[in-house]
Amino acid sequence: MEIFIEGLTQVYANGKTALDNVNLTIRPGMFGLLGPNGAGKSTLMRILAALMRPSYGTVRIAGMDLQKDRGKIRAITGYLPQDFRFFSALRTWEFLDYAAGLSGIKNRKERAEKVDEWLEKVGLFDVRDRQANKLSGGMKRRLGIAQALIGNPSLIIVDEPTTGLDPEERIRFRNILSEIGQKDAIIILSTHIVGDISSLCGDLALLSDGQVRFHGSPEELIDATRGRAWVAHTSGAEYEWLKENYAVISTIPGENGWEVQLVGDNLNAANAKPIEPTLEHAYVYFMESLLKNPLETF
Repeated sequence: MEIFIEGLTQVYANGKTALDNVNLTIRPGMFGLLGPNGAGKSTLMRILAALMRPSYGTVRIAGMDLQKDRGKIRAITGYLPQDFRFFSALRTWEFLDYAAGLSGIKNRKERAEKVDEWLEKVGLFDVRDRQANKLSGGMKRRLGIAQALIGNPSLIIVDEPTTGLDPEERIRFRNILSEIGQKDAIIILSTHIVGDISSLCGDLALLSDGQVRFHGSPEELIDATRGRAWVAHTSGAEYEWLKENYAVISTIPGENGWEVQLVGDNLNAANAKPIEPTLEHAYVYFMESLLKNPLETF
C-alpha cells in the first residue's frame, strides 16, 4: 500500500490555485498534514478520497490510477470531512448501519455486530437509539469517526478529526488510530492541533499556499528549530518589543512580569535562554519564516 503523487495541481474556476505541483510519496502508517487555513489541505484530501478531480498531475493509490479507478479507490477508503453531516431522521445506530452497508458489509448479522463494536469503541453505545441530530457536537464528531473506520478501510482520510472533542475523547481517538496504524493501512490526518500530529504521526508534510514546504518526520522538523526556541522573563517595554519582533508561543504572568516562550533567530533579550523546541515551536517558526520568505522550502 502506497500513495504516489506527482505534479498534483488544482486550479478552481475562479482562477485560484489551491494546489501547486505537489509531489509526495505516502507509505503505511500515520501521515500528518499541517498548514494554515487555505493552505490546500482539504483540497488534497478530497482529491485523495476520489471526491474531486485534479486539474493536473498523477495520483496512484495501491497501484491504482485515481483518474481511472475511482470506484475501486473509494471502496478501500474511509473519509471524515471537516464538515461531516448525516441524515437527521436516522437514529445513531441506523446511521452507522447505513455507513457499514455503503462500506461493503452486506450481511445483516455481521453489520449489526460491527455497528455495536464501533458504538462501544467511540463511546456512543448508550445513545445508540438517540436521533443522530440530537447528539452533542462531540458525539457527532465521534459518530463521524466511527463511520469512517467501520468498513476496515486501508486508506483513512480524516480532516480535523478531534475538533469539538474534550481531552478524554481526543485520547480515545488517538488510541483508536494508533491501533489501526499498526496494520498495513495509510492514515492521513489533517489538523490544526499540533499535539495530534506529534502524538501520532511518524511522517508529515507542511503545506503553505498550495505547496509542500517541508516533508519529513516530526523529529526532523524539530531538529531544524533547535537554537531558535527561547524562554524569557521580561516586563515593560522589552515585553512589548518581543511581541512585535518574535513569534510568541505562550505568555505566563508572574509577580514581576511575564514568562514568555517564543521562536526566532538571534534573540537578544535580557534573561532569555534557549529551550528544547517542541513540534508546536517548530511549526510556528517555519510558518513565520514563510511569511517573510514565501518561496522558501525547508
